[in-house]
Amino acid sequence: MSDTLTLLAADGSVTSAPLNDAPGFDKPAAGLRSRVAFAAAHVTPLTWADNTPGQPAEIDWDATLGFRRAVYSWGLGVADAMDTAQRNMGLDPAAVRELIARSAQVAREEGGQVAVGVNTDHLESETASLAEIVDAYKAQLHHAEEHGAIPVLMASRHLARAAGSADDYRRVYRAVLDAATTPVVLHWLGTAFDPLLAGYFGSEAWTAAADVLVDIIAADPAKISGVKMSLLDADAEVAVRERLPEGVRMYTGDDFNYVGLIGGADVPQATQPERSAGTDRTHSDALLGAFAAITPVASAAIQALDAGDADRYYALLSPTEALSRQVFAAPTFYYKTGVAFLAWLNGHQAAFQMVGGLHSARSLPHLSEIVRLANAAHALEDPHLAVERWHDMLALNGVTR
Repeated sequence: MSDTLTLLAADGSVTSAPLNDAPGFDKPAAGLRSRVAFAAAHVTPLTWADNTPGQPAEIDWDATLGFRRAVYSWGLGVADAMDTAQRNMGLDPAAVRELIARSAQVAREEGGQVAVGVNTDHLESETASLAEIVDAYKAQLHHAEEHGAIPVLMASRHLARAAGSADDYRRVYRAVLDAATTPVVLHWLGTAFDPLLAGYFGSEAWTAAADVLVDIIAADPAKISGVKMSLLDADAEVAVRERLPEGVRMYTGDDFNYVGLIGGADVPQATQPERSAGTDRTHSDALLGAFAAITPVASAAIQALDAGDADRYYALLSPTEALSRQVFAAPTFYYKTGVAFLAWLNGHQAAFQMVGGLHSARSLPHLSEIVRLANAAHALEDPHLAVERWHDMLALNGVTR
């Protein structure tokens, strides 16, 4: 078994690096305490299915749900049926409904929390009226509620197309929230993840859009359990975080800057965005695609915070940020490929395949850099399995060591 990683550069040159030992992290004896953390999980298709662009998703349920059980075993919650799971990029509406039902059942069995995406993507037309958008949101909201999942109101492409003003966003969200029977999480997804969401909440400027988001929350804060910010802008997240009413959590979706945002005032070693004087909002919680790629490391880091060990938190989680930045590199909406690639390297799925053929969305040198950074960040759960699979992939593609 090789103790050396073979790496492939963008110019085709081959180098090597020492393979780190298995990290040996301990699973928590009880739930994590100092932070609420969800890992936004992906789906694994059947290897022999027609996993090509435009085809319906045929999911390997054993592997897909097995990954969620693994996340729960590390003390994290699961965020499901969201963009990580390939909403709008291969995961069709029928598969979304089944995924929510099955994932919620696993959450009950494992005693974990599951938050699921609520959107309007089952509408057959790309255009819809505001009334149709409200009804579409409500249909998916009630499906999530029926299965006992935490609803996450995702940003709607239909609403981005139909809204003519900020007031249209206020009216649509108010109507949907009025229909909610359980508190929801609002998701603000930036254009790096989905360019079709430009101008969401009525403005291209995040400051003006944030005013609308805060207005929506302030109208009935009891209906809102949290906000997931995915703008990849730490300053914007902190600015909104400080304006949230008591009891409304900020869930960072910033896969570039999460170490400081989650650590907050408890971790002075981390780079911190400037906060207003006297604010009692000192950290963000987490709902991250990155945490699906580094679940054991994320768990170990939050366990360190639980024990009051900020140094260990920073030492463990800080190296993962470079890995996450590579996974989420532009074009950022292809980050799911890196998440699935690491799941394959770590033995959570038998093949490196994705619905919609998205496993082809990143180059071999890009994946090579993921391998290098995952090794450096101790994110390879079984390093020898990972290096065997990676070297086989290189050989299959004609790369010789």
